[in-house]
Amino acid sequence: MQFRTAITISESQFPIDYHSEILSLGSCFAVNIAAKLDYYKFKNNCNPFGIIFNPVSIEKLTEKVVNKQYFTEKDIFFHNDLWHCFEVHSELSNPDKEVFLGLLNQLINSTHEQITKSTHFQITYGTAWVYRNIESQEIVANCHKVPQKQFTKEILSVETIQTSIQNTIRLIQSLNPEAKFVLTVSPVRHIKDGFVENNLSKAHLISAIHSTHNSQLITYNYFPSYEIMMDDLRDYRFYAEDMLHPNQVAIDYIWQRFKETFISKTAFAIMDEVEGIQKGLSHRSFNPESESHQKFVAKLQARITKLCSEYPFMKF
Repeated sequence: MQFRTAITISESQFPIDYHSEILSLGSCFAVNIAAKLDYYKFKNNCNPFGIIFNPVSIEKLTEKVVNKQYFTEKDIFFHNDLWHCFEVHSELSNPDKEVFLGLLNQLINSTHEQITKSTHFQITYGTAWVYRNIESQEIVANCHKVPQKQFTKEILSVETIQTSIQNTIRLIQSLNPEAKFVLTVSPVRHIKDGFVENNLSKAHLISAIHSTHNSQLITYNYFPSYEIMMDDLRDYRFYAEDMLHPNQVAIDYIWQRFKETFISKTAFAIMDEVEGIQKGLSHRSFNPESESHQKFVAKLQARITKLCSEYPFMKF
């Protein structure tokens, strides 16, 4: 008997290999997959402006980066002893205004360059629910613990999300016509919005993504991370303690499905070697001064040297 409904996933038309350069954008699940890519030493850059959950904010940041629209004092504000920007994550906030602006604009330049040279763009959409600043009437990426009375909450329509996805892809293509795109919906449940509201949000995202693919002649691959979590794993033992985020077992399983279908099989042998080195580096000897351990370290270093001579971008 089968006790699971494993999802059939079509192999990517443009799989990732060790010649690829990847820019991952979006929700915290984008970070989970990016961490796996980092572990296996792919050329990967993730969320230079921090975690961004909604499609409109991803589009706005992409537009700023592509057109090099630099941040100015009017784009930032002081709250709780830090300078913040509604368009970026709180992890970038800084107590020094000039340092903060300098960092944001440095990221504009470095991300612009990253877009021009990346081969693959992986975008993970987290929610269709957004907060709009009442004063500016702009949708924000992060509220930075500003009192909620300063915002209104709304859900993006399927049409608005579809337009944002189209605009994001076309903006990137304006700098990088050969860019390949992988889109997915985060499996993280945004229950703070409500159970019905969370499902409505995910439905809007999924509908918009597939409508974009079917009607706008925009080519991308869809990876069903949300569907794997909901319809393949579908059990609370695969959730973290908060019962909202996938736990490590679920992340590892979703990554395995991603590897099987979205990474070139020509990369598997190198991935195995990288993993062997990573495990060797994490090994802790009871007697670091012993002859056997010294031989182990020398052999491990020889493996690292050989691999890095073939792939100089790898750093261990």
